[in-house]
Amino acid sequence: MGSDPVKGLAAALGAEVELERPSEAEHGDYATNAALKLAGARRRPPREVAAELAEQAAALPQVERAEIAGPGFVNLFLADAWFTDALAAIDADFGGGSAAAAQRIQVEMVSANPTGPITVAAARNGAYGDSVARLLAFAGNEVSREYYYNDAGAQMELFQASVAASRSGQTMEGGYQGEYIKELAATPGDPVPAMLHRIEDSLERFRIHFDSWVLQSELEQRLPELLPRLDTYEKDGALWARSSAYGDEEDRVLLRSEDRTPTYRAADVPYLVDKLERGFDRAIYVLGADHHGTRNWYAAVARMLGYDPARVEVLLYQLVHLTKGGAQTKMSKRRGDVVFLDEFVEEIGVDAARWYLVNRGPDQTIDIDIDLAAERSQKNPVYYVQYAHARIAGILRNAGDADVAPTPAGPLAVEERELVKRLLELPGVAADAAEKRGPQAIPAYAIRVADDFHRFYHEHRVLESEQQSFRLALCRATQGVIARCLDLVGVDAPDRM
Repeated sequence: MGSDPVKGLAAALGAEVELERPSEAEHGDYATNAALKLAGARRRPPREVAAELAEQAAALPQVERAEIAGPGFVNLFLADAWFTDALAAIDADFGGGSAAAAQRIQVEMVSANPTGPITVAAARNGAYGDSVARLLAFAGNEVSREYYYNDAGAQMELFQASVAASRSGQTMEGGYQGEYIKELAATPGDPVPAMLHRIEDSLERFRIHFDSWVLQSELEQRLPELLPRLDTYEKDGALWARSSAYGDEEDRVLLRSEDRTPTYRAADVPYLVDKLERGFDRAIYVLGADHHGTRNWYAAVARMLGYDPARVEVLLYQLVHLTKGGAQTKMSKRRGDVVFLDEFVEEIGVDAARWYLVNRGPDQTIDIDIDLAAERSQKNPVYYVQYAHARIAGILRNAGDADVAPTPAGPLAVEERELVKRLLELPGVAADAAEKRGPQAIPAYAIRVADDFHRFYHEHRVLESEQQSFRLALCRATQGVIARCLDLVGVDAPDRM
């Protein structure tokens, strides 16, 4: 795995030094405000500390010159040799392995009841959760994806009754409706396994592979042995968990008053125990914003049962709105009030669907313009980034067996230096996205890489140029970084478009 050249340069200047890219080229390739931070502890003027740092930096072979700016910033202008060494460090695994200590992490996502096909709202759950899982795995963790479904209860009974009514040529009042109910009714047997198979197929096409599927009915069998371990009390004939005393917003009903059957919150108890007993260091739940009121419930259960609540993490995401022709659309061919994932993918493709469902932070509602998402032009950001990858693939194909080496034949152009520096941002971007559970940073970064590549490509010939071997190496490294970014959000990196 390639080392991080920027961190290496910073380390050469001292443990306290962090480097950032200045927004203006005249401020150097990298800059640090370390002198401003160190001045107080050393009881010396910041510019005096900056002068020492600048002198130390200028003595490094990687640094062409160092300048002091403002109240104590140090700006570094780097030698071409540093860029060639940095380019050589960008290998197939570049940017990964950021986890300080690798963990076993479970990401439970989607987990929609099997009463119908996956909707676009649940697809955002999957796209977000799977991208987080990919980032955590890239950081060096062992990640498992799980789907938890309710195979019993009122909603499942209503679903089965709706299919049964359809088989007899009737429509059940208040039941599930739509073409998929008629399709399930056309085949004999319990419709739940068939619906689960369709859900799994849809998610596999959406590039989400689950390592395990668990049934609520099986886990609930452990509830009697776990209830005595919880802090509970009786009220109005129901059994309550005193969860408000353990960090939850309120107490929760575990057993209903009318028939003492377990609630959905009660089912959470054996499921959490099952997760933690399987040895996961961290259990991540991906839930819709409508679960905001219960996001602290899971940690409260962990506390009551004597587990470390830090092992439990809840990620929430907001709604998805679709627009077509400038107006909000429901777009459904099967039901007027819901949009299914399969329809969405048929309309815009898997790549655009995955991209648009993660290119905004989970705390933001997503508005997807169907017309733009389906467009195969550089106005469409996912197409724009994929096109950069395909263009590079074409260059490398045309290069044949030409020499590819990161050693330039002459001075580097500004666009070459800028592109190398952009590629070197991947480790920091990926690590930050994994830590913050924010995969939206990856598409944003990929667009910047594509911007810098297209700028370089329009200014400089690659093939049959004096710098051919270096530029081919730069193209190959750029292709690898773009492919990595696309893979981290579940998007294909095509070689031809």
